[in-house]
Amino acid sequence: MSAARRALLIDDEPLARLELRRLLAAHPSIEAVGEAGTINDARALLGRADYDLVFLDIQLRGGSGFDLLDSVKPNAQIVFVTAYDRFALRAFEVNALDYLLKPVTTARLKATLQRLGEARTLAVAPAPTAIAAPAATGQRLTMDDRVFVKTDGTTRFVPVASICAVRSAENYTELVLEGGQTLLVLRTLKSWEETLPEAQFVRIHRQVLVNLARVKKIERSGDDEVVFHLDVPVSPLTASRRALAELRNKFAAAGLEGLLP
Repeated sequence: MSAARRALLIDDEPLARLELRRLLAAHPSIEAVGEAGTINDARALLGRADYDLVFLDIQLRGGSGFDLLDSVKPNAQIVFVTAYDRFALRAFEVNALDYLLKPVTTARLKATLQRLGEARTLAVAPAPTAIAAPAATGQRLTMDDRVFVKTDGTTRFVPVASICAVRSAENYTELVLEGGQTLLVLRTLKSWEETLPEAQFVRIHRQVLVNLARVKKIERSGDDEVVFHLDVPVSPLTASRRALAELRNKFAAAGLEGLLP
């Protein structure tokens, strides 16, 4: 059995550190070996402790968590833990392992630690959860993750569970979100297919991925086509009956047999 990873918890909120300790206690692969709540205390801790993982808040008393990066050991992994998503792009630029939004959930922390284990096995840090193209590492997102996208000159987090469908538009893709909102993203459909949760997102057409949880009704349209109606106000999506037949096992696994025509 491999030795536990030694983690430092750096956060200016004592209750936040206590809660993170509580969550980590369920994971024997991680041992919390030190805490700090201010920039000065954190810098001293980073200089003297034996660690290979840092859970790092961004807004600290006396400065920013980014100010501490030059004090972190070269081979240590960094997981940012913050209440704000606006720092995500900068976090990814410094190759953080992950970016957790408070309050941290059990499932979300578990996904982070799974990535940590994969990074240890491969001796290569995987891309963060919300990086623009995580498919390059073979790392799939989970339904609890958020994906970081650039659209119309802005950047934002999009919860994976809020993605209802992905439609191809040449080198771009259109994300259909809850409420029927759409985002145009410079990313291929193939990249999304290799990144989104495989059991949940299926290709019903060469140009369309659908989140099975968002399918409200499927009906026949002539002899060769079926129409997917989603639970959001968007136009129905069309697929061939042959494609539907090939997807029956996935629909069954998702408990959607009753929707099949």
